[in-house]
Amino acid sequence: MVAETVGPKNLPVAAAKVVLSLAFLVFGANGFLHFLPMPPTNPKAEEFLGLLSSTGYLHVVKALEMIGGALILGGRLAPLGLLVLGPILVNIALYDLFFDPKGLPVVVVLGGLALFIGVRHKEHFLPFFRPHRDHCTFKGK
Repeated sequence: MVAETVGPKNLPVAAAKVVLSLAFLVFGANGFLHFLPMPPTNPKAEEFLGLLSSTGYLHVVKALEMIGGALILGGRLAPLGLLVLGPILVNIALYDLFFDPKGLPVVVVLGGLALFIGVRHKEHFLPFFRPHRDHCTFKGK
């Protein structure tokens, strides 16, 4: 279960964390164990996935999916899990957009869950959007 107090106010966030993290844990593990069949797709998509798989790239992505899912499920490091999964979600959306549009509804739901969780942890992300002037000026001789 999510490692934070689950009260009426936190229940939607906890549910979103469980759903998002389980999706990435299951599909990440499927990349190694192949317990779910892959749906048929078009030849260009199969060629693309074959190239990614033959280089070992997909194993890294699947491992990162499982790490991100575990971080979100653990609770305390959920913002770090979102940082890991964010680029993966973007790549899944691009794959679906260019190769398999039938998958777009799933990535929209997963992206929505990630944004919902991210908004609830906004205090961890706001520093990325604040300018730090101390580090931008050159202080030479």
